[in-house]
Amino acid sequence: MSAISPSSATVAAEQAAMAVWTPEHVRALAGLRHDSASLITDSDVVRVAPDLDVWDAWPVQDADGTPSALPGGKTLWMALGAPCFDDPDERHGHARIHLILRDAAGWHPLGPAMPDGFALGSREWSGSALLAADRRTVTLFFTATGRRGEAALTFEQRLFCADATLDGAYRLTDWRNLREFVVRDPAHYMASDAGSGAVGTIKAFRDPAYFRDPRDGRHHVFFAASLADSASAFNGCIGWATARNDTLADWDIRPPLISADGLNNELERPHVVMHGGLYYLFWSTQRHVFNPDGPTGPTGLYGMVSDRIDGGWRPLNGTGLVFANPDAAPKQAYSWLALPDLQVISFIDAWGSDGSDANARRFGATFAPMLRLRLQVDKAGLETDG
Repeated sequence: MSAISPSSATVAAEQAAMAVWTPEHVRALAGLRHDSASLITDSDVVRVAPDLDVWDAWPVQDADGTPSALPGGKTLWMALGAPCFDDPDERHGHARIHLILRDAAGWHPLGPAMPDGFALGSREWSGSALLAADRRTVTLFFTATGRRGEAALTFEQRLFCADATLDGAYRLTDWRNLREFVVRDPAHYMASDAGSGAVGTIKAFRDPAYFRDPRDGRHHVFFAASLADSASAFNGCIGWATARNDTLADWDIRPPLISADGLNNELERPHVVMHGGLYYLFWSTQRHVFNPDGPTGPTGLYGMVSDRIDGGWRPLNGTGLVFANPDAAPKQAYSWLALPDLQVISFIDAWGSDGSDANARRFGATFAPMLRLRLQVDKAGLETDG
């Protein structure tokens, strides 16, 4: 079913609540120390499979965001996957959502999550997945990019969800109820095919991340988007939508929560974690998608905090930056996802490189070592050993 628009009075109130991530926030980084992840080494690069590159990942989760515990201490994950290419950027045009089982021995690939021809895009981009209380029904929220059968790849992005049944072999069967559950509102969100196809310039309407608010039980998704009617090519924002009831059939799309207009083009994979009675809204971004005419931040995990979900967001650490890649390897990892226990998963990107040498295109294509956040009201960083 199509999304249902809220009233004009509600829209006006939500527009007024939008937080702005500004050049002044990022400029303040120059005078502050920030946390950095440890260097990734050869021993950390353990591939899921020799012929499969994987990147953006998320767990099949319970309603509270915790990875769903399966028999034998296993958890089921999803990640974008593609065959190996000499140019790692080619993977985006071939992306499928893959199932991956995690147990004490590591990660085990199970193949594409959805059957061939089921999703309506020419490729599948990031999302999230919810295991119902019956422990059998999985709802996948995902990005359908392009259109099935298109002669040339386009960058239109649409938000879909579908249901499947989890069987005893950790496979998803009986895929059904495929629907475009959130439809772009052109009053607030630019068309995702309005930019070019060059890396760093693609506009966004993608990455739906499910969150159930423990205060009132309402269901939300947060997504990466681009502001409508912006005068800047760097018009990234974070949007959201709310389900009208527990059936997850009808959703209200809302005006953006956070704007980076004039500062940054991509606030990717936004997601919310609740900790200590506060909401933390995180996103990933890269140095090369900041406006070159203004201050630029490092590739890292960024975020804001609020005591309510619908506004009042303020940048963590006064700048938004939670932690970055190390200076010696500024592109070593990306696409961080914080879990409710504050563990953080990501993938290995251009590891072992300062970003300027021949190794800059070396693609790790596997899971990075887990990190753990430290959160204390509006201060955030990485936990360290000892």
